[in-house]
Amino acid sequence: MAKKKILLNAFNMNCIGHINHGLWTHPRDTSAQYKTLEYWTELAQLLERGLFDGLFIADIVGVYDVYQNGVDVPLKESIQLPVNDPLLLVSAMAAVTRHLGFGLTANLTYEAPYLFARKLSTLDHLSRGRVGWNIVTGYLDSAARAMGLERQTEHDRRYDQADEYMQVLYKLLEGSWEDGAVLNDRQQRIYARPDKVHKVRHQGEFYRVEGYHLCEPSPQRTPVLFQAGSSERGLSFAGNHAECVFISGQTKQATRAQVDKVRAAAVAAGRDPHAIKVFMGLTVIVARTEEQASAKHAEYLRHASPEAGVAHFSSSTGIDFSAYALDEPIQYVKSNAIQSATKTLQNNDWTRRKLLDQHALGGRYITLVGSPTQVADALESWIAETGLDGFNLTRTVTPESYVDFIDLVIPELQRRGSYKTAYEPGSLREKLFASRQPHLPADHPGASYRHTTPTGAPQHA
Repeated sequence: MAKKKILLNAFNMNCIGHINHGLWTHPRDTSAQYKTLEYWTELAQLLERGLFDGLFIADIVGVYDVYQNGVDVPLKESIQLPVNDPLLLVSAMAAVTRHLGFGLTANLTYEAPYLFARKLSTLDHLSRGRVGWNIVTGYLDSAARAMGLERQTEHDRRYDQADEYMQVLYKLLEGSWEDGAVLNDRQQRIYARPDKVHKVRHQGEFYRVEGYHLCEPSPQRTPVLFQAGSSERGLSFAGNHAECVFISGQTKQATRAQVDKVRAAAVAAGRDPHAIKVFMGLTVIVARTEEQASAKHAEYLRHASPEAGVAHFSSSTGIDFSAYALDEPIQYVKSNAIQSATKTLQNNDWTRRKLLDQHALGGRYITLVGSPTQVADALESWIAETGLDGFNLTRTVTPESYVDFIDLVIPELQRRGSYKTAYEPGSLREKLFASRQPHLPADHPGASYRHTTPTGAPQHA
């Protein structure tokens, strides 16, 4: 029986400090060049050389101002500040690659669906069908205030709004232009057939839209849909909409439970349990020998900033950890921030010292340190024991961490049959799901918004 092929995204952000904070100070790190096109085009070409499935680009709207009730630490350590727009990177990277996918984070709370649909279609056209969207609703009060709101909308209510947002997008991307609407016929002087282009009319609780989608159908129509919510409401949303889910695991047992919940959510929504690919965030430090990898890890630790990591985590939980003494128990407080982050504090057995230890490398993702064989063993073990489909690989020292992984770990995984040796043809959706269909599958709710055969009628107005 053939081995399950591991899927891989590079996990990055259009900023200097993303997950493993403080490593921008390492002499070999180039992340301060994030403002240049070359930084991104060279990264895209590197990842395509390593046959990565995608570059997953995180984003935030707002700043991490919970720790010490300000932005001193985020500014000094560049904790996702400054941060540039992720969507504007795609055209340049798509131009220098043929296969690499792009998972783009955009906060639907602050993006009008009518114009956002045009952005997605435009990028899907320009990349020839290699775009995915990481659906987020936001969790920072600083973002809400910056966008003219008093505070962030309540957690579950954000998902209510997100459900309706998706309805609007499906109507625009799937239902406005039929297949065959575009003729591009010079002799008849008909570019698009008016009888096959339909006005969307939506009147809901959160959105009112009346208009035609501005773009002709792109290769995937709807981009591959990513999502990262692990709360009960977030899982329900994922079961209905997500094609890829990103989780953060600390143990294999807990990760297995998360994966099972994602699969169950898909089934509850009437979908195949494996219609969703599940990725876990992971850091890898690899060298040719175990001793060299350990030495590199120790070198990285000297440049990392545990305090910056804890400051980041403060905003994830909504708790100012700087207000606690080093060994004072941190009190769990239910907040409107990331539910999975606050859940880790529920036992009230965490202290700031423990958090600083956990964030020794500047972030709190699991870190694998070792030789190519040791890393490959660990990756295969995580896949086999948890049901994961793949990993979102964080960066430490840029671009060194990706170069090391591509030169050392990828060949070992390929030798074992755990990783592809060439890209499959087609769109990002076709590559991820070994499908010959670039569009949403029939059991996905979005597919029901398409127009049927000429004798039929659209299922949704």
